[in-house]
Amino acid sequence: MAVGRMSAPIAVGAVIVVIAVMWDVATSGRRAPAPPPAAASPDSTPVRPAAIPPPPPAAPVDSISSGGTSDPDRGGGYLDQLARAENRRRIRASAGITYLNEIVAASGDSMLHRWDDRYSRPVRVWLAPGTAANYQPAFLDAIRTAFARWEGTGVPVRFDVDADSSLAEVRIKWKVQFDIDRTAQTDLQWNEDGELQSGVITFATFDPKGRPLDPDDIRVIALHEIGHLLGLDHSPDSTDVMYPTTKTRDLSSRDIQTALLLYQLPAGSLK
Repeated sequence: MAVGRMSAPIAVGAVIVVIAVMWDVATSGRRAPAPPPAAASPDSTPVRPAAIPPPPPAAPVDSISSGGTSDPDRGGGYLDQLARAENRRRIRASAGITYLNEIVAASGDSMLHRWDDRYSRPVRVWLAPGTAANYQPAFLDAIRTAFARWEGTGVPVRFDVDADSSLAEVRIKWKVQFDIDRTAQTDLQWNEDGELQSGVITFATFDPKGRPLDPDDIRVIALHEIGHLLGLDHSPDSTDVMYPTTKTRDLSSRDIQTALLLYQLPAGSLK
């Protein structure tokens, strides 16, 4: 029957299982023991880095209005302020000898304007001849004499009055008459440091009342206008050639001393 035929294979299978179990028990003692679990290494576990403190805030920038920098040698620091204070002191101390203090007080910007290092490099001037009525060739010689007079004072600025028109930094022009009460006008250009860069001097050949001017008149007028060209403004004293309506015929001691002091000080702001 079918049941009898299946019993024999089952018995054989049971014997095989028993033998396999006994073999596994017999050989288990000869197997190499499994290595113990490795101890945890400090490097095997991710370590969270310590929190890094934020950097300290940067030092505030110097807020001095003249330069906005904390480096005193770059024009905006404590030493610069001391230098300007000393310049103001020197100007005040010159009262009576010069009129530079009055010039600064009357200015709107407290700036000193002057040429820089123009002794070895003369300022180039073009003396243009004129075509206006009453113009005379002797007017140019009168202007040359006025330039030479200023150079002879010791002011450290020289002028090349024979410069070519294409290279000129200062130009002389002529007109018959001004519409306002003047006989000449000087227009200057300077850079942000107060250093003069160029200029134009315009002379009239007739005064405001219609009187024709002669060469000596032009010389005196030129003395006044060259004073402006050097950086001077008006003097309050009628004995100075830089008085608004010139009454003297030559430079005064105060005119000379004011120009000399101006060129001992740096151009630029006194504030």
